[in-house]
Amino acid sequence: MAAYDTVIRGGTVVTASDMVRADIGIAGGRVAALGENLDEGAHEIDAGGRLVMPGGVDSHCHIEQPGSTGGTNADTFTSGSISAACGGTTTTISFSPQVRGRGVREAMDGYAALARKSVIDYCFHIIVNDPSDAVIEEELPELIAEGHRSIKVFMTYPSNRMDDAQLLKVFACAKKHGAFVCVHAENHDAIMWMTDRLLEAGLTSPRYHAWSKPPVVEREAVHRVIALAELLDLPIQVFHVTCAEAAEEIRRAQARGIKVFGETCPQYLTLTADDMDRDGFEGAKFICSPAPRTEEHHEAIWRALIDGTLGIVSSDHAPYSFDDPRGKALHGANARFSEIPNGIPGLETRLPLVFSEGVAAGRIGPCEFVALTSANPARLFGLYPKKGTIAVGSDADIAIWDAEREVTIRSDDLHTQTDYTPYEGMSVTGWPVMTLSRGEVIWNDGEVTAEPGRGRWLKREPYDYIRPTGRFTAPFDPIALRKLEE
Repeated sequence: MAAYDTVIRGGTVVTASDMVRADIGIAGGRVAALGENLDEGAHEIDAGGRLVMPGGVDSHCHIEQPGSTGGTNADTFTSGSISAACGGTTTTISFSPQVRGRGVREAMDGYAALARKSVIDYCFHIIVNDPSDAVIEEELPELIAEGHRSIKVFMTYPSNRMDDAQLLKVFACAKKHGAFVCVHAENHDAIMWMTDRLLEAGLTSPRYHAWSKPPVVEREAVHRVIALAELLDLPIQVFHVTCAEAAEEIRRAQARGIKVFGETCPQYLTLTADDMDRDGFEGAKFICSPAPRTEEHHEAIWRALIDGTLGIVSSDHAPYSFDDPRGKALHGANARFSEIPNGIPGLETRLPLVFSEGVAAGRIGPCEFVALTSANPARLFGLYPKKGTIAVGSDADIAIWDAEREVTIRSDDLHTQTDYTPYEGMSVTGWPVMTLSRGEVIWNDGEVTAEPGRGRWLKREPYDYIRPTGRFTAPFDPIALRKLEE
């Protein structure tokens, strides 16, 4: 009888801390052994000298999510999770969206039912945009206790934004019940004011999306939300950091000992505002929020990743098809920039883009790549070491990479149901040739072998990584309602 269900041989195992030539023995869906010359497995995989890395953890993706600003996601949980797997990702965290005037429990029940079609493991962030007493006092505490340990809040978008008082209400609930809060940080009123002025001036094409929300509106909101979180001693993450100024606000807060974390996305390392200045409606393909910046900001964001100011690269996958009346063309092919659904697809291309621009370009090494795309998001969201590493006892979520493979990204070759990729024609070096989820091969160099519904929801228990610092800006704990010792 074979000692293992599967043995992966002949590869270099890469984690966030080490690279070593080793075999991996897998049993019962988990890593059972790491070593040289392991005993035989019922199934043998020859890694052929390639890099063997943990499957990616994408902690920011919109899949089959009802659009809050109009439009319909092109990907279902089946197509989205297959696309993720083909790009080396084995865990997703997507969003259960509250509808104003209704509860978060109702939204979660409906969204969780959709997710059962996933081919990879998953969990959710709870979007809160209407913090009613019932939501704050009953529904959120119940959902957190059930294992939904993260909340997303918005500082912009008419259908989702909350004012500072509402943010503090949600922050206090999260602090009390042990949830982690993620923030879309842009100054809503400034964006709306700029948008009105641009439209009044007749500047309506996609290129003016970037003009309506320059870096200053991101910088201000990042500064403000850090201050609100500091008031409550609440650790937070700032989503999709795009510019040097916002990264500097996070860096300054971290230097003061504030537990604020930051992420960015491949679009803010590769695309620019000029991409929205293409002929006709073509620029709509690149509209996302915050807006893409400049090459100078790309380098500033890379510096923030390298020095640890930003710790995660997620996809912010938001799959609106281009030639679709439910997608980018929701308001027609001559729509004003303010009417075009925000978001671009990126689940499948996230890891190859970061590997190519990071590892192949010499900016980071393979261990840093694993940290940014797998280990760090797993730690931050309470999934580590079950996810995010290759270690005895961890889930056997593994991607085997051909670090030398050169690929030209083509929409026709990807597995998303979105009808375009903003990275069309871009050449990358490095691509995953095989992906395993809990020891099962689900992608094998051109062949999808996973069945819809095999993915599992990941319950997240309380975890120390997001423990507050215990420091307040005044000698008073506003959650416990008590004076602190002088």
